[in-house]
Amino acid sequence: MDANIVYFIIAGFCAQIIDGALGMAYGVISTSILIYLGIPVANASASVKFSEIFTTLVSGFSHFKFGNVDKVLFKKLLVSGVIGGIIGAYILSSFSGEKIKPFVTVYLVIMGIVILIKGLKKIETKKIYSKIKILGFVGGLFDAIGGGGWGPIVTSTLIARGNSPKETIGSVNAAEFFVTVAQSAVFILCIGLGFWKIILGLLIGGIVAAPLGAYLCKIISARILLLLVGTLIVIVNVINLLK
Repeated sequence: MDANIVYFIIAGFCAQIIDGALGMAYGVISTSILIYLGIPVANASASVKFSEIFTTLVSGFSHFKFGNVDKVLFKKLLVSGVIGGIIGAYILSSFSGEKIKPFVTVYLVIMGIVILIKGLKKIETKKIYSKIKILGFVGGLFDAIGGGGWGPIVTSTLIARGNSPKETIGSVNAAEFFVTVAQSAVFILCIGLGFWKIILGLLIGGIVAAPLGAYLCKIISARILLLLVGTLIVIVNVINLLK
């Protein structure tokens, strides 16, 4: 097997197992690894977005199978997320996502700290369905414009509000498949698609890791999930702010 594609497989596996277990960071991790390997930013971003169609399909199915999905939450996120994703992908060519990233990053650091605090206290989860459609729209919009953000924005906000970490992660991952398909369709129509070796490697690694990530989400306690999600959000976004 080509040595290069092995690196892409490893990148896809590492990114998806974290995303499946914690509900975020596939795009951040896989893109960062690809750029480290010398792949141009534009090529890396396009490849990651298309590979997510298949990895999110397997991940979403796995979360359904393991009982991690709140169907009401899933349905509310699905429609609004798709709409936001389509609009975001369409306007990306005329609006730089870099301009809004600092504001989103600060917001995510705050959400990460809130989640960490919740993880250190007595956990009282509840089902909150208010303003879910607005959150889904914003998450889909920023995910397309900024090259990532569906998981960090939607998952962190819902968990910070008190929703069950397991059901939040499962529902957000399941809805992400439909958001990603909508975004990718717009991107393909507008700019085309290439870089098949990178995409294939990410697909193989991601599909292998997806069921394992969903299983880890099922068995890890709510407190540990809160602490892991909060820590990941804070570290990644503090690094982004420093950059």
